[in-house]
Amino acid sequence: MVHNTLRSPAYLDHNATTKLWPEAKEALRPFLEGELHGNPSSSHATGRAARQMVEHARKHVARLVGARSEQEILFCSCGTEADNHALHGAIELWQRKNLDKDERHGRGSSILPHVVTGGVEHDAVLKWLQHYQVEGRLTYTAVPPDANGLITPNRIQMALQENTALVTVMHSNNEVGTLQPVQEIATVAKEFGALVHCDAAQSCGKVPIDVQKLGVDLLTIVGHKFGAPKGVAALYIRSDLEPFPALLIGGGQEGGRRSGTENTLLIAALGAVAEAVDKKGGQFQDHMRATRDRLWLNLKEGIPESARLRLHSPINVKEAGCLPNTLSIGMVGINARNLLQEVENEVEASGGSACHGDGTPVSPVLTAMGVPAEYLAGTLRLSTGRDTTLEEVEAASQALIKAVQSQLLHA
Repeated sequence: MVHNTLRSPAYLDHNATTKLWPEAKEALRPFLEGELHGNPSSSHATGRAARQMVEHARKHVARLVGARSEQEILFCSCGTEADNHALHGAIELWQRKNLDKDERHGRGSSILPHVVTGGVEHDAVLKWLQHYQVEGRLTYTAVPPDANGLITPNRIQMALQENTALVTVMHSNNEVGTLQPVQEIATVAKEFGALVHCDAAQSCGKVPIDVQKLGVDLLTIVGHKFGAPKGVAALYIRSDLEPFPALLIGGGQEGGRRSGTENTLLIAALGAVAEAVDKKGGQFQDHMRATRDRLWLNLKEGIPESARLRLHSPINVKEAGCLPNTLSIGMVGINARNLLQEVENEVEASGGSACHGDGTPVSPVLTAMGVPAEYLAGTLRLSTGRDTTLEEVEAASQALIKAVQSQLLHA
């Protein structure tokens, strides 16, 4: 096993989660030190101070995604909740609309709502759809990606039906980094009268997001993917969808759309990193791309030809964009899990997606993309971040190359 006692491992797993950014730490400080502790629903001065912090954060998150109104931002606990709420609300709106239509015509409704999604979505979308299809409450079509992980507008159009209530497609894939043509997909969906939800968990903080240009009705934002703590997220809800159905019902917080006392300190941190991206997002993006590209160059030059190194991420593909920080590679004759254990004191990264804890070796995303089976067990997902240094990239490259050489030698 490769050991390094001189420095911490190079952290190349920013698509799984990020370290707290300095702006988030500063936003948390007054809460942790007891300066701000009020309930934002309280009418006294301490409560009003907490409410002011929540609304300040809402303003910056709205600006981050190009929302027209701050009230289009709903705060919640995580990306899974935001995705579930978006799907739940969109389906309920469709049912209300069609129930009203059927009642006007004096007939009962027997048609189920239909959803179109990408075949490489997060489980927060796919498993939700699977669950409610089994329950007999909807039907859905999962559109497969092409070889670059791209969900094409043409394939979406072919899947649309007269009863399609929603099209839900992620903005970027968490494993290979493919940027989806959301704007074009939204245009196609609108022609059928369907709402559009976009899971932008991996994209916020890495590439510009503008809900007006994208043409989406709902968009998921996840704090810990770009410098905020875990446990806070947001859902953009286009204003003319109000009243948007609630997922959690109770005290009526978040304009009645999401009951439960707001997590003020985490919301403040999310607002702070959103403001940082608004000011310096271009710099962050350039830095992530530079470190990712250096990493790819080093590995391409150093990994032996016998490993038949394959690039899964569409970094240099004209037809598909890619996140600036994401590098997914595959090797033949390499066990990625063993390799990562070998270099655990030098490099922290993932073998595919880090969202599963069951040790499943095969990535559904890579399988759907048609990646040859011989590469699946040897796939690494390496993702850089705002604070990744070139020194870390060089050290990580050397450690990975040495470990690959060792595995091939002892195969």
